[in-house]
Amino acid sequence: MKKVAVIQDLSSFGKCSLTAAIPVLSVMGVQPNPLPTAVLSAQTDYPSFFYEDLTTKMPHFTTEWQKLNSSFDGIYTGFVTGREQIDNIFAFLQAFYTAETLLLVDPVMGDSGEAYKLFTDDMLERMRALVKQADVITPNVTESCLLTGLSYDKLYSYREPADFMKALTAVGQQLHEETEANVIITGVNPPTTTTIGNVFVDATQASFNATVFNGKNYSGTGDLFASVLMGSLLRGDSVATGIALAEDFLLQAIADTTRAGTPEIEGVNFERYLRMLL
Repeated sequence: MKKVAVIQDLSSFGKCSLTAAIPVLSVMGVQPNPLPTAVLSAQTDYPSFFYEDLTTKMPHFTTEWQKLNSSFDGIYTGFVTGREQIDNIFAFLQAFYTAETLLLVDPVMGDSGEAYKLFTDDMLERMRALVKQADVITPNVTESCLLTGLSYDKLYSYREPADFMKALTAVGQQLHEETEANVIITGVNPPTTTTIGNVFVDATQASFNATVFNGKNYSGTGDLFASVLMGSLLRGDSVATGIALAEDFLLQAIADTTRAGTPEIEGVNFERYLRMLL
């Protein structure tokens, strides 16, 4: 069985990060080996939550896994709390990343045009260095702007969908040129439209798959998308196939969640659709 080191937080409520990655990867026949960056009673959009930073504990995982002569077919990184955690990830890569390892970096830094409060300029520079090591990156629109230096406001000044998509595709192409990674920009909702989808850019193509957008932003959908993509790639699927599977899976889960009237903060009802990933 293939193994993936999953480096991100564990949030008990919100169906995101490790609580999303572990079931998805498991049902897809991949063993997730979690390395938690933090433990939270609930994801940070909740009005109140307990939070324990595990920055100083992360190196112990690297040391102990080296003692076990562990190896990983994939490494998948997500939410981090500071520059030191990114430095810890670089140390982990030095110990375990090889030419045969698939590295997927989800550069969780912000949303809706704003960086998260904990994200400093120093952290941004380290994240830019990390994505250059990756084989696949899955930033949202905000994170793509942060990584490339493009103004989010300027991007959304293009009111015509075709102009917006042209500008965003150029952002994806810039990221690909700078990182040589497969770039998937997630959660793309062109202005004046009711569609949402993902932009995929690699060395040969740039494509956009869109579906109807219900206007809701559910917790954890980006984590679910990246987890399905990682599982699919480790099964030998193409990036395009992995994207299509993740989109179909999320489409069903989001529709179910909308029908149920589940608050966005609680995440999507994905569990009953895990069978789609078998």
